[in-house]
Amino acid sequence: MYLKSIELQGFKSFANKTVLKFNKGITGIVGPNGSGKSNVADAVRWVLGEQSAKQLRGSKMEDVIFSGTENRKPLGFAYVAITIDNADHKLPIDYDELTVARRVYRSGESEYLINGHSSRLRDVQELFFDTGIGKEGYSIIGQGQIDKILSGKPEDRRELFDEAAGIVKYKKRKIMAEKNLNIEKQNLYRVTDILTELEKQVGPLARQSEKAREYLKLRDELKTLDVRMYLSEYERLKNAFSEYTEKSKIAGEDMEQTRTQLEKARSEYDQIETELETCNARIDELKNRISQIQLNREKAESEIRLLKEQIRSEKATSGHYEERCSQIIGNIDDKKREAGQWEDELEKLTEKISALEDHKKDAEVQLASMNESIEKLRQAIEDKNSDVIEALNQSSGVKAKLQRYDTMLEQIQIRKSELNQRLLTIQSEAANREETLERYAEEQMALNERRENLQEKLEDFQKKGQDIQKRIDNCHETLNTKEQEYHRLSSKYQTLQGITERYEGYGNSIRRIMEQKKQTPGIIGVVADIIKVDKAYETAVETALGGSIQNVVTKDEKTAKIMIEYLKRNRFGRATFLPLTSIVSRSLPDKEKILKEKGVIGIASELVSHGPEFDGLAEYLLGRVVVADTMDNALKLARKNRYSLRIVTLEGESLSPGGSISGGTFKNTSNLLGRHREMEEMHRQMETLKNELSVLNRQTDEAHDEKRENKRRMTGIQEDLQELGLKSNTLYVHVNQLKASTASQTTVYEELSKEAAELKRQTSEINVFKNELLKEQSTYEQMKNDAENGMNSLNEKLEREIQIQQEFSEKASELGIDFSGYIQKQSFLNENRKRVLEEIEALEEEGKELAQRFEECQSVIREKEEKILETENQAKNILSGDASLDKELEILLNNRETMTAVQKRFFEKREGLSDRCSLLDKEIFRLEHLMTKCEEDRSKLSNYMWEEYELTFKSALELQNAYGEELSMEDIRRRIKELKKEIKGLGNINLNAIEEYKDVSERYTTLKTQHDDLVEAEGKLTGIIQDLDQAMREQFCKNFVKIQENFSQVFGELFGGGKGTLELMEDEDILEAGIRIIAQPPGKKLQNMMQLSGGEKALTAIALLFAIQRLKPSPFCLLDEIEAALDDANVKRYARYLNNLTEDTQFIIITHRRGTMNAADVLYGVTMQEKGVSALVSVNLIENELTK
Repeated sequence: MYLKSIELQGFKSFANKTVLKFNKGITGIVGPNGSGKSNVADAVRWVLGEQSAKQLRGSKMEDVIFSGTENRKPLGFAYVAITIDNADHKLPIDYDELTVARRVYRSGESEYLINGHSSRLRDVQELFFDTGIGKEGYSIIGQGQIDKILSGKPEDRRELFDEAAGIVKYKKRKIMAEKNLNIEKQNLYRVTDILTELEKQVGPLARQSEKAREYLKLRDELKTLDVRMYLSEYERLKNAFSEYTEKSKIAGEDMEQTRTQLEKARSEYDQIETELETCNARIDELKNRISQIQLNREKAESEIRLLKEQIRSEKATSGHYEERCSQIIGNIDDKKREAGQWEDELEKLTEKISALEDHKKDAEVQLASMNESIEKLRQAIEDKNSDVIEALNQSSGVKAKLQRYDTMLEQIQIRKSELNQRLLTIQSEAANREETLERYAEEQMALNERRENLQEKLEDFQKKGQDIQKRIDNCHETLNTKEQEYHRLSSKYQTLQGITERYEGYGNSIRRIMEQKKQTPGIIGVVADIIKVDKAYETAVETALGGSIQNVVTKDEKTAKIMIEYLKRNRFGRATFLPLTSIVSRSLPDKEKILKEKGVIGIASELVSHGPEFDGLAEYLLGRVVVADTMDNALKLARKNRYSLRIVTLEGESLSPGGSISGGTFKNTSNLLGRHREMEEMHRQMETLKNELSVLNRQTDEAHDEKRENKRRMTGIQEDLQELGLKSNTLYVHVNQLKASTASQTTVYEELSKEAAELKRQTSEINVFKNELLKEQSTYEQMKNDAENGMNSLNEKLEREIQIQQEFSEKASELGIDFSGYIQKQSFLNENRKRVLEEIEALEEEGKELAQRFEECQSVIREKEEKILETENQAKNILSGDASLDKELEILLNNRETMTAVQKRFFEKREGLSDRCSLLDKEIFRLEHLMTKCEEDRSKLSNYMWEEYELTFKSALELQNAYGEELSMEDIRRRIKELKKEIKGLGNINLNAIEEYKDVSERYTTLKTQHDDLVEAEGKLTGIIQDLDQAMREQFCKNFVKIQENFSQVFGELFGGGKGTLELMEDEDILEAGIRIIAQPPGKKLQNMMQLSGGEKALTAIALLFAIQRLKPSPFCLLDEIEAALDDANVKRYARYLNNLTEDTQFIIITHRRGTMNAADVLYGVTMQEKGVSALVSVNLIENELTK
C-alpha cells in the first residue's frame, strides 16, 4: 500500500487544480520560503480529519480556502483528495484503489467522500486505525512537531506510542464499551424503577379487577329488572300523552276567540300610552336641564374650595422657603468666622516658612559651592584618565592597523589570482546561455498557443457545467420539497390507516367485534365506515348520530345474536347492532314545509352518501334529524314546531324534542366520519406527488449524466492544462535563471575588472600608510606617561574635599526636613480655607434660589385668588335661569296625571282579557308541558336504557320476551333498590381494572425479562472492558520494549555513538503513564532533553520516529522540514537512514537541504510564478534534470 496521488483545488495557496503523483521510494518537495510547500502536508492532514484550524496554521477552518490575491478573487470552496494503492488490501475495504476526499465551503458546509460516496469523519478515522496514518499518527510530521515531541510533557507523548503499539483501536473500543455500559446501567436503573412501580400496582389492580367482575354480575341482573320497569313505564306514558293531546285541542280553540278581543283593547291602550310617553319625554328633558344647572353650580362651588386649598398649600410652602433663607444667612456668618480663623493661622505659618527658607537657601549655596569644587576635581581626573585611555587606544589601533595592512596585502595577492580565473570562465559560459534562451523562447510560444485553445474550451465546458448544476440544484430543491411533503403525507396516511384498521376511538367491544369480521361474514362494519359525508357536514352528522356512529351493522339478526353471545362469553363489554333485515326507516312529517324554513340545510339522511342497500339504515339513523346552519335559526325552528324536532347545527349544537340543548366543544377529536375522506384525499395527493417525483428523478438523473460527461471532458482539459502549466513553469524558471545568470555575470565581469584595478591601487597605498603608523606609535607612548602622573596628584586633593562636603550635607538635610514639615502644614491650612469659602458660596446660591421660589409662590397665590372671584360671578348667573323652568315643569306634571287616569281604565279592561288568555295559555302550556314531560320521560327512559345498556325499545321488548319469569312491579322496584344498594356498597368501580390488571401483569413479566437481560448485558460489557484492558497492557508492554530497543539502536547509528533510552513514568497505570526520553550524545554525560542543543533535539526526535517506523512501518510518511536544524554531516546520516526504510514505507519529504534532495528519487518544485498562487515544477532525478 502506498500514496499514489494528492489532488488539491482551492486549498490555501493552491488556487488551481493541482495533482501530485507519487511512486514508491522517496519523493522530495522543494521551493523557496513562502512558496506553499508546507501546504501539501497541511492538505494531507486536513483530508485525514484534522478539525483544529490551529494545527493547520490558521485561526478558523475558513482559512484553508484560497483567500484571493491582487489579481484573483477568493474561491468559494477547498477540495483535497488522496488516492492510495490498496492492492495488498491492508485497509479493510474491498477496493484495490482508495480515494479519500474532503470538501469545505465558505458557508461552513463540509463533506467527506470515500471513493466518491458521502461518508462520515468517523468512517475515515476508523479506516486508518492502527496503520500509523491519521491526524494523531506518526505518518505526518509537520513543522514544529519535532520540538513538540521532545519539549512536551511525558504524558503528551502517549498518543504517539499508543498508535505505534497498535492499541488505539482497543482504546476506542473500550471507550465505546464504557459508553454502552453506562447506557445499559441507565436502562437498568429505569427498568428497575418501572418494575418497582408495577409491583405497587399489581396488588391493588387485582383487588379492583375482582370487584369489577362482581359489579358486572350485579349490573346484568339490574339490567333485566330495568328493562321490565322501562317497558311498563313507557306504556303508561304513551297513554297519558294521548289524553293530554285531546284536552289541549279544546283549550286552543277558546284561546283564539279571547285573543281577538285582547288585540282591540291593546290598540286603544297603545294610543293613550303614546301621548303619555310624549309628555314624560318633555318632563324628563326639563328635569335634566334643571339637574344640569344644579350640577354646574355645585361644580363652581367645588372649584372654589379646591382653589382655596391650593392657596393654603402655597402659603405653607412659601413659609418653609422663608424659614430656610434665615437658616442659610446664619450658616454663612458662621462659615465666614471660621474662614477668618484659618487665614490668621496661615499668616503666622507663612512668616515661619519665610525665615526657615532663608537659612535653607544659605546652606544650599554653600553645599553647591563645595559640590562644584569636587565636580571640577573629578572632571580633571576624568580628563587625565581619558588622555591615558586615548593614548592606549591610539597605540593599540596603530598596532591593529599594521597587522591588518599585512593581512590585506596577503589577501590582495590571493584575490588577484581568483579574479583572473573567474573572468575566463564567465566569457565561455555567456556564449552557451544565448543559444539556450533562444530555444526556450520558441518552446514557450508553442505552449502559450496550445494553452489558450484549451482554456477557451475549458471556459465553454465550465459555463455549460454551471448551467447543468443550476438545473440539478433546482431539481434537488424541488425534489426535497416534494419528498418532504410526500413523506409527511405518507406518515400521516399510515398513522390514520393504522388508527382506522385498529378502530382506535371506538369502544373495546367494537374493536373486539371488528377483529371477528373475517371469521363472521355477516358483519358489514360500523356506521362510520358505511356512511360518507362532505367535510362541511361532518360535525353536524356526527352529532346527529351520537353513540349510533359506533353501532355495528350486520346482514341479519342472526349475526347480531352470534356477536352478542361472543361478547358475553368473553366479557368484552356491550355493543349495539343494526341488522339490515330488521331496521325500519323513519321519515319526518311535514318534511317539505320544514325544508323551506330559514337556515334549514336539509334532512341529515339526505346529506350523506352510501350504498343503495343502506338507504333504510340512513333513514333509520338520520331520517328524523334536521340540519340547520346556525344556532339562532335552529332555535327559531324548534320554537315554531313546539320543540318536537331533533335539530343539529353545522357547528355541532343539538336541540332534542322537548327543548333540551347540547353544545360546547368536543372532548373527542377523533372525527370518525372524516377518517376515510381524509385517507382518500391523502392517497390522491400522494399519487400526484409520486408521479411528480418520478418525473423529477428522471430529469435529475439525465442532468447528472450530462454533468458527469461534461466533468470528464473538463478533467481531461484540466489535466492537459496542468501538464502545460508544469512545462511552462519549468521553462519560466529556467529562463529566469538564465536571464538572471546573464545579468549577474555581466555585472560580475565589470565588477571583477574594476576590482583588479582597485587591488593594484590599494597595494601601493597600504605601504605608505604603514610607515606613517610607526611614527604615530612612539608619540602616543609619551602622552600616556604624562597623563598618569597628573592623575595621581588630583586624586589626593579630591579625597579631602569629599570629607568636608559630607559633614556640611548632613546639616543641610536637617534644615530641609523642618522646611518640608512647615510646607505640608501650610498646604493643609490652604485646603481648609478653600473648603470654607466654597461652602459659603454654595449657601449663597441656595439662598438666591429659595428667594426666587418664594416670589413664585406669592405669584401663584395671587392668580388663585383672582380665579376664585371669577368663578363666584359665574355661579350667580347660573341661579337666575332656574326659576322659569320650574313653572313649565309644574304644568306638564298636571297634564300627565289626567292622562294616567284615562290609561288606567283601558289597562283594567286589557288586563281582564289578558288574564283570561293567560289562564288559557297556562292550561295549554300545562297540557303541553305534561305532553312534553311524557315525551321527555319516555326520552329519558330511552336515553337511560341506551346510555346504561345501549338498548332501544324494540330490543328491550325482545329481551323481555327472552326473560320468561314474570314479577310484580313492587317486587321489581324492591329488587332494583337492593341491587343498587349492593352496587353502591362496592364503592368506586374501575371497569378498566380487568384489562389494566391483565396489561400490567403482562408488562411486569416482559420488564422482568428485560431486567434479567440488562443485568446479563452489564456483566458481559464489564468482562469485555476487562479483556480489552488486559489485551492493551500485554500488547503495549511487548511493543514498548521493541521501541526501546529500536530507539537505542537508531540513536547510536544517527549520532555515531552515544545512548538513547525510553522510560515509563513511575507509579502510574501502564495504560496512562507518560513516557520520558533520555539522550546521551557521544562524549557527553547522560542528560535531560531540555539541555540538548537544537540539532541534537531534532536528531533525537528523528531517531524516535525511525524506531517506531522499524517496529510498525506506516504505508507512507510525510516529513515537513524535520531536518532543518541538522548540520550537513547529520543530514547525510538522516538521508542515508531514510533509504534503509523505503522497502516498507513510502517517504514524501519537504526540505531545503541539499543532502536530503540528493536522497530523493523525484523532486517537485513549488514556485509562485503568480504572486500568492502556488504552482509545480517536476524534475526526474534519474534523468539528471535537477531544478537549481
